[in-house]
Amino acid sequence: MATVTAPAPRVALPGVLRHRAAHKLLLLAVVAAVLVPLAEARWSGGTWPHALTVDVSAPLTSASDWIIDNRDSHPLFLYFLGYLSNAVVLSVRAVYLVLLAAGWAGVTAFAGLVAWRVAGVRLAAGTAAAFLACGLLGMWVPTMQTLALMVVAVLTSVVVGALLGLATGLSDRTDRALRPVLDTMQVMPAFAYLLPVVLVFGIGVPAAVLATVVYAAPPMARLTALGLRGADQGVLEAVESLGATARQRLLTARLPLARKELLLGLNQTIMMALSMAVIASVIGAGGLGDRVYQALASVDVGAALAAGIPIVLLAVVLDRVTGAAGERLGEDRQQRGHWAYAPAAVLVAGLAGRLVGRLDWPGSWTVDIADPVNRAVDWMTAHLYSGVPYVGGTADWAGHFTTWVLDPVRDGLQWLPWWSVLLVVAALAWLIGTWRTALTAVLAMAAIGVLGVWQPSLDTLSQVLAAVAVTLVLGFAIGIAAARSDRLERLLRPVLDVFQTMPQFVYLIPVVALFGVGRAPAVAAAVVYALPAVVRITTQGLRQVDPAALEAARSLGATSGQQLRQVQLPLARPALLLAVNQGVVLVLAVVVIGGLVGGGALGYDAVFGLAQGDLATGLVAGAAIVCLGLMLDRVTQPTERRVKKGA
Repeated sequence: MATVTAPAPRVALPGVLRHRAAHKLLLLAVVAAVLVPLAEARWSGGTWPHALTVDVSAPLTSASDWIIDNRDSHPLFLYFLGYLSNAVVLSVRAVYLVLLAAGWAGVTAFAGLVAWRVAGVRLAAGTAAAFLACGLLGMWVPTMQTLALMVVAVLTSVVVGALLGLATGLSDRTDRALRPVLDTMQVMPAFAYLLPVVLVFGIGVPAAVLATVVYAAPPMARLTALGLRGADQGVLEAVESLGATARQRLLTARLPLARKELLLGLNQTIMMALSMAVIASVIGAGGLGDRVYQALASVDVGAALAAGIPIVLLAVVLDRVTGAAGERLGEDRQQRGHWAYAPAAVLVAGLAGRLVGRLDWPGSWTVDIADPVNRAVDWMTAHLYSGVPYVGGTADWAGHFTTWVLDPVRDGLQWLPWWSVLLVVAALAWLIGTWRTALTAVLAMAAIGVLGVWQPSLDTLSQVLAAVAVTLVLGFAIGIAAARSDRLERLLRPVLDVFQTMPQFVYLIPVVALFGVGRAPAVAAAVVYALPAVVRITTQGLRQVDPAALEAARSLGATSGQQLRQVQLPLARPALLLAVNQGVVLVLAVVVIGGLVGGGALGYDAVFGLAQGDLATGLVAGAAIVCLGLMLDRVTQPTERRVKKGA
């Protein structure tokens, strides 16, 4: 008789090891135990080994010299890039001359009529007041210069973005090919776009316009593809059943159904183009951004504010008008007929200005705010910068933050062995994503060392980490409060709207007035810039928690605090992770620009390279910024599968 052998009992694993995260960390520890001793034996020392760096300054300098030497003779420049550059210059100049010919009255009338057409009388009055305020501040001509560049850049961005969106929205293969490119472009700080175009087109308007197009086109592409892919399948099947061709389905069904996404893409493209057009003043864009840049370079806060206010007004007006256009799609024919009066009204306003000889804004109608603002800044310097009883002053706060936070974090990161930094990056990226995410993040961080800018990059990273910590603490606290109070949410909404429409450059003005120059002001500007996005995403995530789950918790006697900790925060985890990711990306964008106000590190190298014509230094810093942004995005961006599990 055969004997039945009982199966061997399973060995129960400890609770910790049953978690997937523990498996990943254990495997990573095994790999590290093998590779770290080999790395230490081969390349001892804390900082990135010099043997693993590649000097790219010589090739970049040679490439720059070749481009400069062949710009007037090589066929690539003569028959393609040269024509492209000339087309940009002629387009911007044509738009600028049209704006000048219309005069201040014609431009203001046209802007008011557009706002009235899409959003009503109140926004029309606000739009007209905004343009008049630009003139009162003595910034009419710079405003027209920025507006001319904006018109050309936005039209080009919309065309390029819409074409890319059509390609990705209608083809899965194209979508898979372009998705990583668009992902990388959206995490790249604006400063990084300036360096390649300067290398090819030199300093001037063509480089500024093309950098703006490259920066502003991805949102239009993504939202166009989203609208096409999200079209109602029932409508598409009905159109197809009627025998419509692919082109007819696109023109009569897909595009009309995607109108809201297309208008949202236009709104985002306009806002990003304005932000980039202002930053592009560093490479010769002119206009309002150049006034701000020159004023910040000389720490003239009054002049910077005089140019910064029109930038904010333009941003708010453009955001409101394009946003209202997206909300009012179903207009009747009678309202559409109002457009017939627009050209006549603009023509009448322009002729009236020409008859009285005042196409340009009259010099006697300007108000100088630079001197009063500078006197106020001088008073703040004397009374608020230091020595304030009990609380100290703004300079004291900046100094303490630098001494107690920024310096220790920077010194700690630079003290860590290079391999430990890569190990931490791999662990964080793998825990929140997949092994591909971890590999991308590690390769991006290693590329920084290979470029030879390991120490400056860790300095920039320390500023980003400090700014993100402050942003998340404030953002989560304010977001939770706003989610629990309708009154507070209503009070915060207009403030967050204004802050989210302001270009990055403008945030440097108040922090320089309050804190002077240095790393702390750069961090403060980054916090203010990233805070609205974190607050909004947190509030929205908490408000979208399933009411049934909250009702179940209340029925079990849970207190308000217990509902928040045990129900709302866990269920809102995807939104909170998105808030962290967006906070990190936005903080990096402004910390880099903080090189203009003494932030140092990679931002300073990029600014120095642009200002001194040292493109090798600038391009290396720009490449390192891109790698740092890619690493931070991968470390804080969970994969879709993990978000669904967490939800």
